[in-house]
Amino acid sequence: ATDNRTMADSTTTATPVTRPGWAFLTAHLAHFIALGAGSGLSRMAPGTVGTLWAWASFVLLDPFLDDLSWAWLIAAASLVGWWACTHTARAMQVPDSGHIVIDEIVAFWLVLWLVMPTGFWGQLMAFGLFRVFDAVKVGPMAWADRSFKGFGPRGGFGILLDDFAAALCTLLVIAFWTF
Repeated sequence: ATDNRTMADSTTTATPVTRPGWAFLTAHLAHFIALGAGSGLSRMAPGTVGTLWAWASFVLLDPFLDDLSWAWLIAAASLVGWWACTHTARAMQVPDSGHIVIDEIVAFWLVLWLVMPTGFWGQLMAFGLFRVFDAVKVGPMAWADRSFKGFGPRGGFGILLDDFAAALCTLLVIAFWTF
């Protein structure tokens, strides 16, 4: 069943929120951000849906943003995402819920920003590589995932870090492939 508890309920109970609903999403700005404006509410593959949301939003924003604007947006979204992940993980009582997708969004924005200009097929390849590295959790992704678990700022940072590691691996494969 979808969990529709209020913010007060979700932070005062030790019962984990395993499937957040719209009430949880809208109960606090941090939840809205961490759950990717609702893309993390998907019942199936919320990380993939969040990455698709990142791709779509990148395509819509890219004509209006230059490199410096993208750098500032990604930096700001990383800091705000860290806060949102920290708060939302604590409220959900789940150290790294798959429904928290701001990490996929910011990390995939970074990938797309650095591989541009590329067409649809290049972006699709980046999407596929990123999803594989994010899902498999080997090497640097596994280290980041293990090393920064928990609640609080360290855990919030860890939620983001394993996706930035997946972004780095994606970019390395693309760099080697195109070299």
